Amino acid sequence: MSFTLRELDGGFGREVVGLDVEGGISPETATALRNTWLEHGVLVFRGIGTSPEVQLELSRCFGELEPHPIAQFRLEGYPELILLTNEGGPVGPVYDFDGVATTQRIPWHTDLAFTATPNAGALLRMIRKVETGGQTGWLDTAAAYDALDDATKAEIADLEAVYLFRAGLEDMRFNQQGGTRLSPRKDSYPHFPPVANPLVWTHPETGRKVLNVSTLNIEYIIGQQNEQGDALIRRLIEHALQPRFQYIHEWENNDMVLWDNRRTMHAAFGHPVDQIRIVHRTTIKGNVAMGRILPETAEAGAAA
Repeated sequence: MSFTLRELDGGFGREVVGLDVEGGISPETATALRNTWLEHGVLVFRGIGTSPEVQLELSRCFGELEPHPIAQFRLEGYPELILLTNEGGPVGPVYDFDGVATTQRIPWHTDLAFTATPNAGALLRMIRKVETGGQTGWLDTAAAYDALDDATKAEIADLEAVYLFRAGLEDMRFNQQGGTRLSPRKDSYPHFPPVANPLVWTHPETGRKVLNVSTLNIEYIIGQQNEQGDALIRRLIEHALQPRFQYIHEWENNDMVLWDNRRTMHAAFGHPVDQIRIVHRTTIKGNVAMGRILPETAEAGAAA
């Protein structure tokens, strides 16, 4: 291979060392990178995210790219790149955490867990880091599943839960972050119908079992819309969020991090609203339905 691997803190994911992106990525190297991504779930590339072109070439090694459905979030001239920044003002809710006005704090979640077909992955590139906070964390939900006891694996094997789109942290039922909302609610998001997802996913490419508890989106277990079901969700979340399953990235400018969205959860730890952060993101399109859309009128009845 034209690169080597270095183990990250905690043993989750790998840092890719020695990759020459400026000279172009050969088909053989692209295949090796994709296989490494599927094996380890998270790949870190330090200091090589020097241009949109580099990010796009690297991203295409892992699958078809999916432009953001809302044109205003696309980087001008690069429809496959998403611009994430608070330059010009925060684009998401602002909360008070311990006396600090904080933006871009997003708890542990799987992207598009509130849809039937989550994306396959994504690649973040740090353009301008903040001096305070701003870390991003990834969590190995395949390892979390493997570490469950056999009784719990049997208990959840055939269970589904309802997952909903969340416009704010205050809407979450589990893993509440606290904090006080400072910005007014101006919800103008598309409507997403409720989705039923298995609590245990089978990764469509590796076959590994994955513990699927996107804490931002999970609402209740179908057939157990009661304290017993809620207690099971809390127990699974507490298990999954153990530090031994986590990798926390301290960003430097020009870092890039890739993750397998079907095998991980991730969290943005947020940063002070008066510090500017600029990130570019590509999204790798998902092609496999992992859940099913519920009829709007059937959602309440599905829990009975």
